[in-house]
Amino acid sequence: MEYSPNKMKQNLEENNFNFKKKFGQNFITDKNIIESIVNKAAIDKETLVIEIGPGAGSLTNKLGEKAKNVIAYEIDETLKPILENNIEDNTKIIYGDFLKRDVLLDIKQYDYQKLYVVANLPYYITTPIIIKLIEDKIPVDKIVVMVQKEVGDRFRAKPNTKEYNSLSIFLNYYFDIKKELDISRNVFIPKPNVDSIVVSFTKKDKKLPLKNEDIFFKLIRDSFTQKRKTLKNNLKGYDLSKIEKVLSKYNLDLTVRAEALPIEIFIEISNSL
Repeated sequence: MEYSPNKMKQNLEENNFNFKKKFGQNFITDKNIIESIVNKAAIDKETLVIEIGPGAGSLTNKLGEKAKNVIAYEIDETLKPILENNIEDNTKIIYGDFLKRDVLLDIKQYDYQKLYVVANLPYYITTPIIIKLIEDKIPVDKIVVMVQKEVGDRFRAKPNTKEYNSLSIFLNYYFDIKKELDISRNVFIPKPNVDSIVVSFTKKDKKLPLKNEDIFFKLIRDSFTQKRKTLKNNLKGYDLSKIEKVLSKYNLDLTVRAEALPIEIFIEISNSL
């Protein structure tokens, strides 16, 4: 079933579809970009793909051509007549809120070698979606998503940049993160106010040696509680002597801010605690 931007627009018009701002609906209309996203994901017939926010099904259609199976989560049930006309037989649409789904239960019935998430994520819930994938321990091998450029910059931010935050560290612990494509705001209907990028997250073969993930994640969150404050101020409830001992190895002290520390130092501090 060949995807056509004109066909998508026609389906939307025939069904009198109204774009809903509350769901962050911006549907991509450029066939070449859709093909580029799917190619960057390197999907094959051993892959189960999860898509969040399929919209009118333009990306969904291409995913279905390449993958063994596709599960697409769509919160807006008014898209049902449009989506059902634009998907492959190996694709299942689940109507409901992805953030409330038991995804592990949803994927249990499928036989696959690799699990990928490929999506044009709604901007307003991009971060909660990524966090859910991690916290629910969904065994994702690769994530390839289109996100707001500013958000994508935070995902792959380095220390000592304004974008660097706790989420940058969480993601860097689990994944190798790479920018794949720049996307102009002009290839969407309706046109958003910002440009986008496609970012890939590939599961690390070997994570950094960490003794306790719960302690590590709490340490990161607390360290960035007030980004402009020092570790001494943000980590008052911790054994500061242990933290200072690790920092001194790198010629640093407790007056350093969290944004200056790479993940390796945070892991060493966490292990010392």
